[in-house]
Amino acid sequence: MASVQSQLVVFDFDWSLADQDTDRWILEVLDIELRRKMRTMESEGVEWTDVVAQTMKELHARGGTREQVEEALRIMPFHPAMVRGVKRLKHQSTPKTTFLCLSASNTVYISTILKARGLEELFDVIVTNPAKWSDDGCLELERRVAKGGPPHNCPNGCGPNMCKGAELDAYLERTGQKFDRMAYVGDGSNDFCPILRFRKQDVALVRKGRALETRVKHEAEKYGLKCQVKYWAGAWEVEEIFNAF
Repeated sequence: MASVQSQLVVFDFDWSLADQDTDRWILEVLDIELRRKMRTMESEGVEWTDVVAQTMKELHARGGTREQVEEALRIMPFHPAMVRGVKRLKHQSTPKTTFLCLSASNTVYISTILKARGLEELFDVIVTNPAKWSDDGCLELERRVAKGGPPHNCPNGCGPNMCKGAELDAYLERTGQKFDRMAYVGDGSNDFCPILRFRKQDVALVRKGRALETRVKHEAEKYGLKCQVKYWAGAWEVEEIFNAF
């Protein structure tokens, strides 16, 4: 293809940009009883964002503080190679890189971690579940697609709180930007839908050993996946791929 002058790099957050799962990490650090309850609620079919919202309310009722949650987020694993890789792309002039985040985490978790890593200016837009702190320090979390509201009706296996494919479409339509290349860094089952929008010149960076790899290997042909696929296990490999962009 012709030389790439502009590119969009889309990141999932948990286990993609960061090296942990924000929702589970908080309770593994602060309250393992509630962490176990998360697993039980999930196995009973409770929607995941609702699981997180309820357990964070319970953490607050047990005396968990905003300061403790924020400190747990600041120490969450985040590989230096990922920081180097995205900063290099952000600062280079050619190709000009725009960053978009599509995540099932929430605004508070993501913004706190990005600030701790000096990446608060990385993303053009962050699309995730809305969250805020109450006056008394309780995290209040809602679904991106409101419970009881019109469902997104995604046919590709996205969770009820968000269709990442629809969010990518909306971002591209809203901004009107055209990119010579798009890249997507993800690991989860809900990262399959957005890469179905990709063209032959685009690339999916798929983390090994997780649900997205399984879907790509077993469902790519069925769904007509067109883009290139590169597999990675560690953040240093993402940095290596980015260095070749």
